Amino acid sequence: MEIHSIPVTQSSRGQVLALELLPEQRDYIETIEQRLEEAGRIRDWHPVGLCDGEELLGFAMYGWFFWEYFPRGRLWLDRFLIDRRCQGRGCGKAALGHMLDRLALEYPKKPIYLSVIPGNDAAIRLYRGAGFRFTGEKDVHGEDVMRLAYPERNS
Repeated sequence: MEIHSIPVTQSSRGQVLALELLPEQRDYIETIEQRLEEAGRIRDWHPVGLCDGEELLGFAMYGWFFWEYFPRGRLWLDRFLIDRRCQGRGCGKAALGHMLDRLALEYPKKPIYLSVIPGNDAAIRLYRGAGFRFTGEKDVHGEDVMRLAYPERNS
């Protein structure tokens, strides 16, 4: 796989919005449209499309939030998802690895936070496999917070 990320622009927005989850996953994550609207309001969010070569296979947002978590700040990986047509092929693990490498490069030595809804067992397994651990915190939406301390770059 040749995983890379692209910024969500006007030209890629339609393709990104066409990404789909399996029906049983829809309660685990907000829609991409909601996330892009939030990124339009909160400039700290960076939405990206996740690609394998030319194939768009997923979506994620990330952002560094200093004042909300003063004095240390927090780096968040948010709304990571893989299109239903790409699931079960190792794309999630590869795309998560790419995002962790990207974040380690852009934000060296910063722990990465994300949140997950209890019961989203596939996502929890994926995140735990990458080294994330539950913190015991809940985010503003009541989701469980996970943290990865100081990821190392693979590339």
